[in-house]
Amino acid sequence: MAKAEGLTLEFVSHEHIKTDIMETFPYEGPKQKISYVTKEFSAVCPFSGLPDIATVEVIYVPAKHCVELKSLKYYFVSYRNVGIYQEPATSRIYKDLVNLLKPEFLEVKMTYATRGGIDAVTSIRSDQQ
Repeated sequence: MAKAEGLTLEFVSHEHIKTDIMETFPYEGPKQKISYVTKEFSAVCPFSGLPDIATVEVIYVPAKHCVELKSLKYYFVSYRNVGIYQEPATSRIYKDLVNLLKPEFLEVKMTYATRGGIDAVTSIRSDQQ
């Protein structure tokens, strides 16, 4: 397991991600694509101990439910002190939203702030699984 070099800031485990905080409401209507974007996602890189800041875009076509936005925001905020790599963070958000919504289509895309001169974008789409 990799360890942070230099100054190490404490971070918490994945168990602190609050999936149970997300709420839904019923959706009835024609198929529609819904997109939510936040530029305020952060978690802690378990290698460097530094924050990873990202823009998260969630795109989905609801089957029977939509996610309530305030609860989605609180879910994202629960990552703030969690030590998690970028790729597993994207995977976790995708899995949590699939389990919550069971949508017809879902994409989670995360665009991370440049770190070490490298731009990172991670994404998972249900039509590619």
